[in-house]
Amino acid sequence: MRTNRPWRGIAVLLAAAYTMGILIAGEPAAAHPLSATAILLDVAPDRVTGSVQLPVDRLAAALGRSLTAASVTQPAELGDLRGYLREHSAAAGTDGTPWQLEISGGRVERVDDVDHLICDLVLTPPGGAVGDFTLTWTAILHRLAVHQVFVGLRPADDGEHAVAGTLTWQRQTLTVPAAGVVAPQTGFLAAMRLGIEHIAEGADHLLFLIMLLLPAPLLARTGRWVRAGDPRRSWLRVVHVVTAFAAGHSITLALASLGYVSLPVRLVESVIALSVLVSGVHAIRPLVRGGEAWIAAGFGLMHGLAFAALVADLGLGRESLVTDLLGFNLGIELTQLIVVALLMPSFLALDRTRLYPGFRIVVAGTGIVLAAAWFAERTTMIGGNPLEPVTDHLVEHPFLTAAAIALVAVVARSVPSWNRDAAGHTDGRVDHDRAELAG
Repeated sequence: MRTNRPWRGIAVLLAAAYTMGILIAGEPAAAHPLSATAILLDVAPDRVTGSVQLPVDRLAAALGRSLTAASVTQPAELGDLRGYLREHSAAAGTDGTPWQLEISGGRVERVDDVDHLICDLVLTPPGGAVGDFTLTWTAILHRLAVHQVFVGLRPADDGEHAVAGTLTWQRQTLTVPAAGVVAPQTGFLAAMRLGIEHIAEGADHLLFLIMLLLPAPLLARTGRWVRAGDPRRSWLRVVHVVTAFAAGHSITLALASLGYVSLPVRLVESVIALSVLVSGVHAIRPLVRGGEAWIAAGFGLMHGLAFAALVADLGLGRESLVTDLLGFNLGIELTQLIVVALLMPSFLALDRTRLYPGFRIVVAGTGIVLAAAWFAERTTMIGGNPLEPVTDHLVEHPFLTAAAIALVAVVARSVPSWNRDAAGHTDGRVDHDRAELAG
C-alpha cells in the first residue's frame, strides 16, 4: 500500500492549489454557466430589443488576439468588435424575410465573475409587426466548439427572461417564439435535448466519464492495476460507475434546482476540472481500491450543480420543474449509455492485449494534462487555455475518436504477439488474481 502514498500526496497538493485558486475566484454566480454567451431579448409589438453578453476571454480566443476588459471598450477596438458581431448575426421572419439587426453600445460587466462585453441589440421586422422569427448567431461559435449561447426571451407582459433555446457550433440558428416560451411538454423535450447536448458537447463531463471507464476491465492489487480476466465483472463495474455518477448528480441537481444549494459557478467548474484530473490519476494508479464508484458519486455531486445551472436557464415555470429535471436527467443518462456503448467494447478488447497498459496510461495522461489546463484557467491561475483547440477537436469529432480506438483494438487483437489469449502468451498475474478471487 505504500506505493499509493505519492498519488495521495499529489491529491493533497491539488486540493491546496484548488483552495488557493478559490480564494481569488470571486463572487457567486448569477445568470449562466462560466464563460457562456447570453442573448437577452425583450419583445414589443413592433420590434425586439435586448442585449448580448459576450465573455471577453472567449472573444479573445475566437479572434486569436489579446483582449482585456479595458481594451474592448476603446473606441477603435469596440468598433471592430461590433462589426464582427454584425457579420456573425442575422434575423429573419419564418418566411425568410430578413429583419434589420442593429448592434450598438458597449460596456464591460462582471457576469459569473467573468468580464463580459455587453452590447445592445435591436431587431426590426420589415412589416412593423413582430412575429416568430429565426435568429442566426455564429460569433465565437465558429471558432470554439465547446462554447454555448443562451437565448433568453421576455414578452412584454412578463417580468423574467425565459430561455428560448441554446446555440452551439452544431446548431447556430434558432426559431424564437415571439409570443413567449413553449408549453411544459415541449419544455420536457427541451430539457432532455439540453441534457444530451451538455454531455455530448461538454468535454470535461465526457472526459470524466472516460477516465472512470479506463480501469473498468482491471482490478486494484497492492497499489497497481492488474487484469480482472472477467468481462462480466468489468461490465458490472461500469454499471456501478454510471449508477453512482447518476445518483450523485441527480441529488445536487434536484437540491440546487429547488433552491436549497447554491455555490459559485467558478468553484463548481474548478472542482469539475479537478474531478477529471483525479480520475485520470486513478486510471494510472489506483488511489482507492474499487474507488471508481466513489469518485463518480462524490464528484457527481459537483457535476450536478453545473447541470442545475443549465436547467435553471431553461426558465420554465415552477410547475414544470419536475418535468424539466426528468427530461434533463434522461438526456444525460442516454448520452452516457451511448458513450459506454461506443468505448467499452474497445477497452475490453484492448485489455486482452499487451497494448492496454500503455494505451491506458497515454489516454489517462492526456486527460490529466487537459484537466490541469482547465483547472488553471478556471481558478484564474492562467488567463487562457492553450489546449482549447485539442478539446474543441475532441468535441467536434467524437465518433471519429471512438472509431480510431475501435480500429486500434481490432488491429491489436489480430496480432498474435500482442494477444494475451494467444497460445503461449498467458499472464501469470491473471491466474494468481483469479485464484485469489476464488479463495
